[in-house]
Amino acid sequence: QLQFVESGGGLVQPGGSLTLSCTASGFILGNWAAGWFRQAPGKEREGVSCISGRGEITNYLDDEKDRFTISRDNVANTVYLQMNALKPEDTAVYICGVRPGYACIGSYDFWGQGIQVTVSS
Repeated sequence: QLQFVESGGGLVQPGGSLTLSCTASGFILGNWAAGWFRQAPGKEREGVSCISGRGEITNYLDDEKDRFTISRDNVANTVYLQMNALKPEDTAVYICGVRPGYACIGSYDFWGQGIQVTVSS
């Protein structure tokens, strides 16, 4: 079965940090592009960051690009999102996605279930 297992979310105070992990099972990430997305209550899903199969990074949010860092470990079959200096407006369900190509272009065919990140004092 093709699945993603997301972990690392939870409750954190403003200014704190979290690292999200998305581990693929049932297939090998290899050189496929992978990204992180988020959806806050009542809002549309938005892209956060994507890393290509070659390691190139695309950031979609102006404020978060200096605070969030995407990375991947193909040996561990895992994509990470390190989030620093978290703000309440970062509160959302974070979802990882993969597309069967190296570039961060086009549709994402595979999605995780999402993991809650809550930034609150």
